[in-house]
Amino acid sequence: MTQPVRDQEKLATPTSLYVHIPFCKSRCFYCDFNTYVAPDSVMVDYVDALGAEFEKLGQSAQGPLQTVFFGGGTPTLPSSALLERMLTQLHAHFSLADGAEFTFESNPDSVDEEKLALLRSFGVNRLSFGAQTFRDRLLMTIGRAHDAQKVVDSVERAYQLGFRQINVDLMFGLPEQSLADVEHALDRVLSLPIDHVSAYWLKVEEGTPFAKWRDSGQLPLPGEDLEADMYDLVRDRLQQAGFAHYEISNFARPGGEARHNLVYWRNQPYLAAGAGAHGYVEGVRYENVPKLPDYIGTLKAGNRPILSSYAVTDAEAAEDTMMLGLRLAEGVSKEDFVSRYGVTIEDVYGDVYLQLLEQGLLVEEALRVRIPAQYWPVANAIFEKFVSVGGAD
Repeated sequence: MTQPVRDQEKLATPTSLYVHIPFCKSRCFYCDFNTYVAPDSVMVDYVDALGAEFEKLGQSAQGPLQTVFFGGGTPTLPSSALLERMLTQLHAHFSLADGAEFTFESNPDSVDEEKLALLRSFGVNRLSFGAQTFRDRLLMTIGRAHDAQKVVDSVERAYQLGFRQINVDLMFGLPEQSLADVEHALDRVLSLPIDHVSAYWLKVEEGTPFAKWRDSGQLPLPGEDLEADMYDLVRDRLQQAGFAHYEISNFARPGGEARHNLVYWRNQPYLAAGAGAHGYVEGVRYENVPKLPDYIGTLKAGNRPILSSYAVTDAEAAEDTMMLGLRLAEGVSKEDFVSRYGVTIEDVYGDVYLQLLEQGLLVEEALRVRIPAQYWPVANAIFEKFVSVGGAD
């Protein structure tokens, strides 16, 4: 099979920035993200360190940012004063393009009118609320710190203050969750002024309380068949309500697609800041140190807080382009693939690619290749077919 070779001159300059805010009021039972329950003094030191990292990243940035995404953790947990300092530092070292998408994740119990107005004043124009479910008993089961009414109140308050791009996260496959529970969550979501929904299967991650309870037989999960029914229900209800199912787990009203996340799915470069954040620049993926004392101390010493980095091989880059791009309804452009790697998809993946086409697990339309929507629930099995097929560089 032919090896892909990237045109190094076509490695794009990143115009997206991810910022990790690793603080939470409490830790959810399913969460394995790099998050901490920390006192205000640690948050102050972290924001100062983040400002130092912004300065270092801003020196290498070329041109204005098209997307910015503050994730966590709970980016809206720090005080209004700290949020203002953090956003002031961001704007001091980066410029944002006209019409840039600027997203903040938020837990519903971590925002009030003052914080929302502050975010608006600094150009934040998109919010993502972690609802997960609208049953209070299920929220307690998964360790969330808010109740269902908080979600409704936060979304409606944000809309009243002028936010028009609002996402709500949902989860299914939760312990003791029923199909009726999912239907109820969809009813509540569709009553809210939102333009985007992210709906995820619960994945039990090692090292979490859920993993411990699963291993001891104390985690009553719905099972694969019921989870599949839940996914079908989510897809059907949201599409009937006018949401496009544009990515395996994401739905948007027209124009409401998450532009920052599309950068990831299209395997494009992006900057990253914050403890444990991952970036992708000039063909190199890097990871920041995850522990707060190390992150803060490294920046106080005047150094970039990078734990590790590696140059992505041409074969790995092509593999990532296929596996990430096939998550999208738009799929992968065959022309873009040739432009990026100098060879066709058929050249690289040969019989594996042709077999997937013959089996109907992939389809080609208008010079694009995609997974038919009916096979999205088993997409991981299709992605695996592309792993290491292109060989080593």
